[in-house]
Amino acid sequence: MNESETFVQLIRRAQARDPYAADELMRRYEPAVRRAVRMRLFDARLRRVFDSMDICQSVMGNFFDRLARGQYPLETPDQLIKLLVTMAHNKLTDQVRRQQAQRRDARQVVGHDIHDDELVGPGPTPSKVVEARELLENVRRRLSVEEQRLLEMRHDGEDWADIARKLGSTPEALRKKLARALARVQQEVGLAG
Repeated sequence: MNESETFVQLIRRAQARDPYAADELMRRYEPAVRRAVRMRLFDARLRRVFDSMDICQSVMGNFFDRLARGQYPLETPDQLIKLLVTMAHNKLTDQVRRQQAQRRDARQVVGHDIHDDELVGPGPTPSKVVEARELLENVRRRLSVEEQRLLEMRHDGEDWADIARKLGSTPEALRKKLARALARVQQEVGLAG
């Protein structure tokens, strides 16, 4: 018995409402239907509203109902796959239209899997920005004029060798001086760990 004869027999058994034949058809062809649905669910907002399994089950249920009524004269697995993929596409399109018609636009639906930290934009909050500015000003006030200048030069991207040449010192001495000053200020403002 070749593959097409086996397929036709399986379809006939499913048409006669044989549950084992229906299970076998589901096992063989459901993955193709789910793949087709997932490929069309490229928008994350739609994926929050529709699941490929829900659409697939609806399509397969509709298929078996119509198959039992003799509506599908299928002879090859390719015909079945094309039919099921078309049905899945139509079902998904219908569901999206219905969702939008009922003013349940998926673009406005917020899924339950979104955490509060994902709702906040990247970067610090305005209060954190203000807090950081105040802390920076507090640190600068506690530095000497020479220490402030060292900090600004490093902040501007100058390397220690250039700073040492400009200030008539060694890179190591200036690096240690700034490190000690920052450690002192951290201690004074309570940031030392």
